[in-house]
Amino acid sequence: MASKTGDKNRLLVFAAIMAIGVLAVYPMMKKDPRLKIYKPSDVNPKLVDESVRTNELEHSIAEFELYNQDGDTISLGDVDGKIYVADFFFTTCGNICPKMTTQMKILHDFYLSDEDVMFVSHTVYPEIDSVKVLKAYAEKYQINSDKWIMLTGAKEEIYSLARKSYFAVLTEGDGGERDFIHTENFVLMDKNQRIRGYYDGTLPEDMERLKNDIEILRLEYL
Repeated sequence: MASKTGDKNRLLVFAAIMAIGVLAVYPMMKKDPRLKIYKPSDVNPKLVDESVRTNELEHSIAEFELYNQDGDTISLGDVDGKIYVADFFFTTCGNICPKMTTQMKILHDFYLSDEDVMFVSHTVYPEIDSVKVLKAYAEKYQINSDKWIMLTGAKEEIYSLARKSYFAVLTEGDGGERDFIHTENFVLMDKNQRIRGYYDGTLPEDMERLKNDIEILRLEYL
């Protein structure tokens, strides 16, 4: 009789352990580890151009044609199949841009030998930041142009990318002579040119979060 009672107690203990295990594992099974794919309607409306603000469809970056620090023509095809981080800056900025460049350079060095990851910086002051100026800036920071592309070109095109593609700035405008944008946002893009995250490019802790998210994103392509 005592043996049967002992067996029963052992079964109850085993059942309780199994139940606890299921409760502990279920949330991890249920949680989707993938990063969010941002649509315009998912982003802070202040960051999204009014023309696409209510778009519920899948969003990707618009085609473009700009010039890098080596004078090469760069288009969407040059980032196709790459995980990349995009930002907007200008070389004479004395405020947030030096911090952003420093943080991006740390990422550049960390992923230097990683062929999957790239960095793309767009000047918001193309009137000053010519190919020659960007080349000197890249050399100053010892930037590998295959890893980190710095882009200049038509102001209207760059500003349209910032507002209608990357949703990186708070202000509205037309990219005209008096229009000017300034943002600390780094934008994580996947291999299909879709937005997967936003980060403050001046904060080291956000850069750690960005590196972690790059690793999560990488898992989607294994």
